Amino acid sequence: MKNLNNPADREEIASRLRALSPGDAARWGRMSVHQMVCHLNDSYRIALGEKHASPASGWLQRTLLKEIALNSPLRWAKGFPTRPEVEQGKGGSVPVDFHQDLAALLHSLDRFCDSLPTPCTAHPVFGPMSLKDWMRWGYLHPDHHLRQFGR
Repeated sequence: MKNLNNPADREEIASRLRALSPGDAARWGRMSVHQMVCHLNDSYRIALGEKHASPASGWLQRTLLKEIALNSPLRWAKGFPTRPEVEQGKGGSVPVDFHQDLAALLHSLDRFCDSLPTPCTAHPVFGPMSLKDWMRWGYLHPDHHLRQFGR
């Protein structure tokens, strides 16, 4: 299973991110490509402990949903709600300049891969996460949104 501990998988995600352009149109969802870049950056910053997201985690999310999301071959569902602190138009970072925001995302991706805090922070939906869990999530989350924009 792909994850960001694998250098090839890490480069795949970084390369797909670098291929984004401000004119990319969404195949589904409400976010623009620029908003998605900010959403992903906010999400990595939560894992790094730099941004707070309110928990929405119960037994079902911490067990069954987490297991399916991280360890099954199924693609993530479209339209799954996110936490308001990373949702565009609510508490997510406001897009400023596409290329600067993309550079910030790529920098956060590198920091996420190279210096995730130990012990790992809890995911707002999946609850406690191991380094292995975070590295799998760190691949799947951008993969989901990159597919949203045909990348």
